[in-house]
Amino acid sequence: MPVTRVRSARGALGVAAAALVLTAVPAQPAAAAAEGETVTVDRTARLAADGTVTLSGTYRCTGATGPVFVSSGLSRQGSSVHHGIGGTRAVCDGAEHTWSNTGAPADPFAPGPAHVQTTVMELTSHGLLVLPRFHAVQEQDVTLTGA
Repeated sequence: MPVTRVRSARGALGVAAAALVLTAVPAQPAAAAAEGETVTVDRTARLAADGTVTLSGTYRCTGATGPVFVSSGLSRQGSSVHHGIGGTRAVCDGAEHTWSNTGAPADPFAPGPAHVQTTVMELTSHGLLVLPRFHAVQEQDVTLTGA
């Protein structure tokens, strides 16, 4: 068999193996939080004069084996464009903790209503893959006020 056919066969087997691995790992829905795992968002967020936004709240999670983060995003009312507002390392010990994320959206916000999505997400290892596991998700409206 010529060398090119062997390489093509190996490449096809590699793609097939990767597809099998990806389909074998079950996806976890965003709402798959365990009993008592929560994340909250304070109803008022700070907006600095330079456009920097600070979001905050509380979280509680358990049973993590990998690194866990509280991440947050901000959007204008009725918009599908989300702006990442930082991430904070989380501790999943069953106790309630506070979180605070700060970031400056490329398209600055004005004081007033906005929408926040916050997740407590763990990075889990499945063989060679690193996949997210969502401990808690919260979406809600907030009011941006001058700091």
